[in-house]
Amino acid sequence: MTEAKSDIISALLLEERQFPAPAGFQKQAVVRDPAVYQKAAEDPEAFWASFAEELSWFQKWSQILDWKPPHAKWFVGGKINASVNCVDRWAKGALGQKAAIIWEGEPGDQKVLTYEDLYQKVNQFASALKKLGVRKGDRVAIYLPLIPEAAIAMLACARIGAIHSVVFGGFSAEALRDRINDAAAKLLITADGGWRRGAQVPLKQFADEALTNTPSIQHVIVVKRTNRDVRIQAGRDHWWHDVLEGAEPHCDPEPMDAEDMLFTLYTSGTTGKPKGIIHTTGGYLVQTYATSKWVFDLKPSDIYWCTADVGWITGHSYLVYGPLANGATIFMYEGSPDWPQKDRFWSLIERYGITIFYTAPTAIRAFMKWGSQWVDKHNLSSLRLLGSVGEPINPEAWIWYHEKIGGGRCPIVDTWWQTETGAILITPLPGLTTCKPGSATKPFPGVEAKVLNEKGEEVKEGGGLLALTKPWPSMLRGIYGDPKRYEETYWSKWSHLKNMPQNVYFAGDGCKRDKEGYFWLLGRVDDVMNISGHRISTMEVESALVDHQGVAESAVVSKKHEIKGEAIAAFVILREGVQKGEKMVQELKDHVAKKIGAIARPEDIIFTADLPKTRSGKIMRRLLKDIAAGKVLGDTTTLADSAIVQKLKEEYKEE
Repeated sequence: MTEAKSDIISALLLEERQFPAPAGFQKQAVVRDPAVYQKAAEDPEAFWASFAEELSWFQKWSQILDWKPPHAKWFVGGKINASVNCVDRWAKGALGQKAAIIWEGEPGDQKVLTYEDLYQKVNQFASALKKLGVRKGDRVAIYLPLIPEAAIAMLACARIGAIHSVVFGGFSAEALRDRINDAAAKLLITADGGWRRGAQVPLKQFADEALTNTPSIQHVIVVKRTNRDVRIQAGRDHWWHDVLEGAEPHCDPEPMDAEDMLFTLYTSGTTGKPKGIIHTTGGYLVQTYATSKWVFDLKPSDIYWCTADVGWITGHSYLVYGPLANGATIFMYEGSPDWPQKDRFWSLIERYGITIFYTAPTAIRAFMKWGSQWVDKHNLSSLRLLGSVGEPINPEAWIWYHEKIGGGRCPIVDTWWQTETGAILITPLPGLTTCKPGSATKPFPGVEAKVLNEKGEEVKEGGGLLALTKPWPSMLRGIYGDPKRYEETYWSKWSHLKNMPQNVYFAGDGCKRDKEGYFWLLGRVDDVMNISGHRISTMEVESALVDHQGVAESAVVSKKHEIKGEAIAAFVILREGVQKGEKMVQELKDHVAKKIGAIARPEDIIFTADLPKTRSGKIMRRLLKDIAAGKVLGDTTTLADSAIVQKLKEEYKEE
């Protein structure tokens, strides 16, 4: 670690330091009565319904919750539209001229959309989608940089009842193709390109590669972002600005059943095939609205910045739907935090007066490594609340974030949740909670989480597995096209045990509780890695590696990384006659990036003559993890001798 370690930090065990809510913050907080926890626990359904009452419905629900494990329906019979709640009710009221989106592109171009502007653009684009034949229930793929058109496209789909499937702009053509085909998307929205670290990302070129085998796609809409030359296929491809020109200025919102699908979002699973997580309209909107309001202590004057891309669930829930449902002003930035200098984020906070900043521990660790001199150049006094998301934050990073970015005065909301949960589940409430660096603290009111051991017994103090024991409104409703996988993946962990209720959701994360009941997340316990806060399955990377003609077999594990938290280490057996060496290492790294995306590029490629396996054929990943971490052998090149691999295998206990 850099200069972030102060004498105080080094003298104390960081996890035992406590940070109560600052008195001044507490006095003005949206939530400051601890009784909210007890009230929510006594009647969670009524608790969630109280937030639902604050939204705009075409028709009120007849039943709050219908729970037939593992399937939940929330606000049964209710009719609602997410676009209306995020746009119309503000545009047509006193907030019409309030900034909804403040945006800056990486080259420095800027745009401000008021709620009236956003209403106009969402309506026009919704009309354009309908003109191209998109109807309620159709799937629309979105593959865009982080520009206002991404949010507009999502909200326009929600307006007409089309189901959007946003694919992160950093994913490869193959990853895009797989997601389009799994959802059978009818239309793709992309851009000529985007900006990243001063270079243009050729999104339309990648999209064209993906579209060579996507029979469901009928139309492609292209945003002109970089003005690069791209191929426009007559009849199929349309410029965004052209489809808007002839579009009707108003599009009636579709009354959606609370349980109608709002979107699918693909996340990695242990089988290697990405899972299309289903989120519906009513419950998802209620919980993202509630958690945005309470966790981020949203006030009318806030300028709120969530740094996540819309290609991830964080961008869906806490860049678009949750904050806009609260009538907040959101800030969006297209590019990298270190372009053209390593103070870009701090410059943006100073210039725009950002008040709430929500980012990932990966980014915080990078900021630490770059040094506080980049922070010290800027006045960050506008900040009043900080947030962390994507992975457990180490105490050192928490302290640095609190002191260097928050000036010691800003509460930090360290949040735990997943693509599957849809919204935040474990988090401090900034006006109430005494924080401990590295702990997500306690479940949000109305959420019931426990730490269980393998026998399904609750661990009141100590380590185990994180489980959710009651349904919550924004929970996933299934895996697109694969209901059996939904039950097996999330609800089967303890289902074989006698006297164990069949309604326990397994999050896939290890967790410990301390004597005060605080939750400390420990990361994934399955074969899914958390790389820079994004989930990638070992099998997904292994499949990409063996797709290379020179690879016979591979095994992938994660290893600790100073910045990313975890990085990918790949053990590779080459085919006969294929030459090892740095050239092959680079070729394999590039191959994985092409198959999945740059985020999945392995940090290390280790060539081996054999893979250590148990008698049942299971790869001994624990041994591989120790090798990757340098705990075994030290010089991993000796794995080229299969006798060494066999010896290591014998010395380790079979799992």
